[in-house]
Amino acid sequence: MQKSVALRLAGAVLLVAGLSACDGSGLSPDTQRAAGGAVAGAVVAKAIDGDVATGALIGAAGGALCDDAGVCQRRY
Repeated sequence: MQKSVALRLAGAVLLVAGLSACDGSGLSPDTQRAAGGAVAGAVVAKAIDGDVATGALIGAAGGALCDDAGVCQRRY
C-alpha cells in the first residue's frame, strides 16, 4: 500500500514538473521551483531508500522557499 501512494505522488510530481517546464504554462516561479524541488527530493529519497513522499514534500518546500532564503535568487 505504501509503495502505491509513493508511486502516485511521484507520478503527480513528474506531471507538475513537466507542465512547469512549458513556456506560458501560467505557473508562478515559486510553483515551478516547488515542482523541481519535489522531483529532486523524491529522486534523492528513492536513491537512499528513504520515503519518496517525504522526500518530495521536503524538496517542494525547499524549492518554493529557496529564493526567500537567498539561495536561488533571480538574475535579470
